[in-house]
Amino acid sequence: MSTVASLDWPVLGPVLAPAAGAVVVLVADAVAPRVARLHAVVGVLALLVGAALALPAALGSTDVPRRSLCLPAPDGCLYEAGPVVGALQVGALLAALVVLLLVWPPRSGTRDQPLRGGPAVLVALLLAATVGATGVAAAHDLGSWLVCLELATLPAIALVALRATPDAGRGALALLTTSLVSFALVVLGAALWLLSTGAAVFSGPAVATALADPQRRAVLLLGLLLLLAGVGFKLSLVPFHVWTPQAYAGGTEPVAAFLAATSKVAALAALLVVLRPLAGSGHGSGAAPVLVVVGIVAAVSMTVGNLVALVQDDPVRLLAWSTVAQAGWVALPLSVATTQADQASGAYLLAYVVATLVAFVVVHLVARSAPTATPDGGDGPSRGRTLAAYTGLLRERPLLGGALGLALLSLAGLPPGVLGLVAKVVALRPVVGDGQWVLALVAVANAVLGIAVYLRWFAVLLRDPAPVGRGAGDPEGAGDGDEGPVEELLGGPVPRPALAALILSGGVLVAASVLPQLVLGLLG
Repeated sequence: MSTVASLDWPVLGPVLAPAAGAVVVLVADAVAPRVARLHAVVGVLALLVGAALALPAALGSTDVPRRSLCLPAPDGCLYEAGPVVGALQVGALLAALVVLLLVWPPRSGTRDQPLRGGPAVLVALLLAATVGATGVAAAHDLGSWLVCLELATLPAIALVALRATPDAGRGALALLTTSLVSFALVVLGAALWLLSTGAAVFSGPAVATALADPQRRAVLLLGLLLLLAGVGFKLSLVPFHVWTPQAYAGGTEPVAAFLAATSKVAALAALLVVLRPLAGSGHGSGAAPVLVVVGIVAAVSMTVGNLVALVQDDPVRLLAWSTVAQAGWVALPLSVATTQADQASGAYLLAYVVATLVAFVVVHLVARSAPTATPDGGDGPSRGRTLAAYTGLLRERPLLGGALGLALLSLAGLPPGVLGLVAKVVALRPVVGDGQWVLALVAVANAVLGIAVYLRWFAVLLRDPAPVGRGAGDPEGAGDGDEGPVEELLGGPVPRPALAALILSGGVLVAASVLPQLVLGLLG
């Protein structure tokens, strides 16, 4: 090891690959601006390379994490990636890949309308936000953590605004406002962390020393609460969730999918970095007030999210409130300061991301095939954004209906969506093991309430199809003529990149429903 620092470039690959891809996209746009699809190809390659380089950490040992940016003792390494971090990085990168396939530059003359700014800007923003998501997961120092956390957020604001509609502007403004408040809270919390621990890194021994001193303990607990509140905005925890339905509904379906998947991975990763030292300190009980707050916020989030989702008619808004409820489940195990709780939280998030991505892919395909879709991407019923647009989908378009049905059953935790059921059991295990029976009962009640939320949508899929002429699967005669078996199952032609997104996300969901360990086993 160098006396200054040691660098292990392959270890940094999950962060460097999408970063390099963003730079290449911007340079290529300056050199050859008319080659629109080149940017998307570069983005896909960057995300695949990043995911491949994150797999060794995800499949590695908890006791021997992959480290880089190491300084001489006692400072330690500023980048650490164990199985939980590696799995979250893989999840963030592959989720971004699915979104990129959905926003693939359309052919000229088609009805698809790209977002404002052009393919280069869109791909660069996606890659930049993904850099933040992968970086914050492995950040071990305050500076890198703060920078990566905001890098995961700010490009997402621009992605919402690129739709260039009044609703998109309001959604982007709501996200920007909450982001500024969130940043203020995390900066203040980081300052109190530094003041109480005397360390600019997230260190278990430093936390243990601070908790042992009554005066420093008070400062540390206040700092932890501020950090929890700041990250709570990004994770859509109640009462920091208000921006979520507005931003989801204001952006396009792929952008909403990005907010629900990659952005949520970044938020949980940031929260785990903050809470992990409590388990590492061996003095988790000293931070009991913070853990109690985590439990209360988790219980309130899942309850409010489910109750409001139960009355939504817009599928995007329903999935937005579903995100609030699922965020409560993600935070639930973190009311216990143990390594197993971190793994349970990460496992639940990955299960949620897989199912939600499938749901958003189908919502996007149904919306784009709505016969009254407006050229400017307007909101409301003109975009097929009502549950009525899914009437009989399982019969008319079996592939889309089947994928959405499996996603909804997974979110509800019902067979054959075994992945969601196992994830709920995994999330409850640390809470029950710690004897928090009241919190466990609230979670079980919300599991039942969540079943009602998703079965309400699932029942629409099983109804008799609407009369011929509704056009949900045959927009503007797009399905006329000879069609192959895939087109028949889809109800009409689907762009190949979008079909690839459906196959990728749906394939992972089916495989994980048969063998949940394929996803949950990544976390040790």
